Amino acid sequence: MVGQSPLNPSESRTAVLLEPFVHQVGGHMSMMKYDEHTVCKPLVSQELSFYESLPLAMRQFTPQYKGIVSVHLKKDSLGNLTLIASPSLQTESCGRLDNAIGDSSVTIWHKCKWAASTGTGSEHALVKWSHTQVTKTFKDSCPGKMLLRTDLQYRTDSLLEDANGNQPERNSYNPWGLHCHRQHLNRMSSKHNENKLHQFLLLENVVSKYNYPCILDLKMGTRQHGDDASEEKKARHIKKCEQSTSASLGVRICGMQVYQVDTGHFLCKDKYYGRKLSPEGFRQTLHQFLCNGNHLRTDLLDPIILRLKALLSVIRKQSSYRFYSSSLLIIYDGQEHKENTAPLDNHLHFQKTNCTTSHGPNPSRVDVRMIDFAHTTFKGSKCNHTTYDGPDHGYIFGLENLIKILQNISEGK
Repeated sequence: MVGQSPLNPSESRTAVLLEPFVHQVGGHMSMMKYDEHTVCKPLVSQELSFYESLPLAMRQFTPQYKGIVSVHLKKDSLGNLTLIASPSLQTESCGRLDNAIGDSSVTIWHKCKWAASTGTGSEHALVKWSHTQVTKTFKDSCPGKMLLRTDLQYRTDSLLEDANGNQPERNSYNPWGLHCHRQHLNRMSSKHNENKLHQFLLLENVVSKYNYPCILDLKMGTRQHGDDASEEKKARHIKKCEQSTSASLGVRICGMQVYQVDTGHFLCKDKYYGRKLSPEGFRQTLHQFLCNGNHLRTDLLDPIILRLKALLSVIRKQSSYRFYSSSLLIIYDGQEHKENTAPLDNHLHFQKTNCTTSHGPNPSRVDVRMIDFAHTTFKGSKCNHTTYDGPDHGYIFGLENLIKILQNISEGK
């Protein structure tokens, strides 16, 4: 949170073995867990420029920037990969890390194998974990009936779809972060040798305070390509926007996990699901994000709407900023206060889940955060190629529609 002091490199001299961040629901860059309250991601100079010159009014709506860390890729003779972070790591000291990664240390590695799936003929990635620490990570981060096994399988194209293209309603964990992590490790392993140091951004873990973090990742705005995009990439992003709710609503779903109290599992959706949604499908999925399997969390609506309106007011005042390809996270705790758990008699039906509304005297703890600023541009940016006037109207359009839809849900429309 704002007010936390940044990490002091002198206070962290030992190597940190990075873990996959199990609550990553969207994006394509791998997010890693640095410590309980800190995540890290590959450094992009344009994103660093944004955090270094962040307007004061926006700080409550972004993760706290905590600094930069050097990351080293370690690969053993069996092909097992380990990511090690150290704020004080120097290139010449890479060889000394061998002593820090002995068999007795808490080594976390990810070995990717390919195996033919049964029945569909498509390929799956099998990720094997060498240490119980990883299983413990999932168990601690995802309470309830979470991962208790060490072999995971997930599709490499659309992770949660069956052979007919449908995504199941429930899963015991969200595999998207592992998908991103596997791809990132493969890229690092194939492109760089072990002596290369990679710079990562250290950022606040905005879900660390939640026991059962329910997260909605929304790609905001009517345009997604950055100013530096090639013509091919530009055309690809324009097509994605035209064929999704990005064009009609200025917002589309990039990922979701919502805790279901009736099963003890997280319900998960990925970006491929979000791209297919119509405006009505978007509304239904937003409704679904607010349902815990037993009832609609109406206690969340007013706090979320108020925070979105506060963000809207701030964005309207940010001249020259364009938040291309950035996301907005809506977060709440799937663990309710006892006052909010008593269902009423009226029922609202949507998709495959019946939910009753619930009301409580105390407002629920919610959060709204902007993330992913690799393509954000603004006047004075070190990486700026184009200067814009006025606020980001595409982002504002998306926020206004998001608020309207939530208000309609609140009013039972």
